[in-house]
Amino acid sequence: MLRVRIAPRTAGWLTPLALTVVAAALRFIGLSHPHELVFDETYYVKDAWTLLHLGYEGTWPDDANALFTGGDTAAFLTDPSYVVHPPLGKWLIAVGMLLFGAESGFGWRFSAAVAGTLLVPLVYAIARRLSGSVVIGAVAGGLLAVDGLANSLSRVSLLDGFLAFFVTLAFWFLILDREWMTRRLEAWQADPHPGYTGPVVWDRPWVLAAGAALGAATAVKWSGLYVLAGVGLFLVVSDALMRRRAGVKEWYAAALVRQGPVAFLQLVPVAAVVYVVSWTGWLVTTGGYDRGSDPNPLIALWNYHQSMYGFHVGLSASHPYASPAWQWPLLLRPTAMWLARPEAGTAQCAWSDDCIGVIGSHPNPITWYGAWVAVILLIVLLIRRRAGASAFGFALVLTGLAVTYVPWLLYPARTIFQFYTVAMLPFLVIALALALGGLTQQRDPVTLPDPSPAELAYARRAAARETRAWRVFAISFVAIAVLAGIYFLPLSTGFLTPYGFWLMHMWLPGWI
Repeated sequence: MLRVRIAPRTAGWLTPLALTVVAAALRFIGLSHPHELVFDETYYVKDAWTLLHLGYEGTWPDDANALFTGGDTAAFLTDPSYVVHPPLGKWLIAVGMLLFGAESGFGWRFSAAVAGTLLVPLVYAIARRLSGSVVIGAVAGGLLAVDGLANSLSRVSLLDGFLAFFVTLAFWFLILDREWMTRRLEAWQADPHPGYTGPVVWDRPWVLAAGAALGAATAVKWSGLYVLAGVGLFLVVSDALMRRRAGVKEWYAAALVRQGPVAFLQLVPVAAVVYVVSWTGWLVTTGGYDRGSDPNPLIALWNYHQSMYGFHVGLSASHPYASPAWQWPLLLRPTAMWLARPEAGTAQCAWSDDCIGVIGSHPNPITWYGAWVAVILLIVLLIRRRAGASAFGFALVLTGLAVTYVPWLLYPARTIFQFYTVAMLPFLVIALALALGGLTQQRDPVTLPDPSPAELAYARRAAARETRAWRVFAISFVAIAVLAGIYFLPLSTGFLTPYGFWLMHMWLPGWI
């Protein structure tokens, strides 16, 4: 049999490159379809276009969608529009239209596709760094690349894809900061008079970078604030445990009282600056909504934010695709963002008796449900203190999942949707990849004290059989998950398929 061996260094760059190419192909091919404003694109795309021309979100006439998609992109008015999300995500959408125009969906969806594509190598990098394995990184990145939820949120210009990218980027910076702090603590240990509380580290560039990323996340959607708070707590706890392992006697006080306030100053102010800067268009013009509520533009901005907060807290309108957060792990009600069902025999559906095209937030169910099982496994291993050297990685991934999911459980009456889970998805696939990697590790033989040579040989064979069994399971699971991801991809593209084929994908009643 011909065997092809790839050097580890070559695999280290070839694998993420291949994953990125696959992700880009799935996200960019046919990106201009459908030539309609899909779901909340009706708000964000038109807001982005007026941001580009007015510096603030302007209003549109009643038939604006037809005018916009028909090529009349100058139909907007100069009156301000009341919007309830910060502007950065819409500025990013505007970049695509600035580069490629607003005449087709390619222009107004370009930036979302870029963010969704870049998320794949970012997830690969995190999983590889936490595990030390190219294979585990490839599993995480590959499962994300072919996931329908990740693909659909890369092919429509909603805000949540940008949110997912910036949140995941912040956690990558946390990994780099841990390595940075490890070197600082090693230097402290080498000091002949190290002291009782360890060093106070002011030069933590990766915390500043994480703060900037989380400021950008918050400037896309306010849910980034929860992530910012969670990351702050994670830094304090992580620092305390690092100091404890380094032999710092007063490790808890040092982390909380000395390094904690410094970490706050490194994280929060830069996030606040990035957030406020995202409002520059509104601040430097005079036409934005509520801009004239106070002569001081910052006070006027605060007044506007109070109004936005009231809107979000009171949002409880019914919607056929609303899904409370408790349903999300069960995948009971994905969001149908676009649907077309041409009549049979028409030019669009001449090849089928009945056809349908949909764009929905259906993740790969094999990956999705498997990932939640993996999350439970990681939690158990941490609680039982059996995570070993992987404890930091498990804690990081579980923190990322917690800060992107748990806050939504606090608003059971608010109108929310399952596609919000795209911000959770990177952490779910990383958790799944790490769990599979842990299951496939070489098993140590289990023997009685002072085993005989025969008993030791038997124990080694049993451990080898167990290791092979778990590896066969992991390979089979990943293969099935990839095939399932490909099978479910049509639900995220909007391309027409036979109605019977679409119906075969409706595994639960709530998916219809």
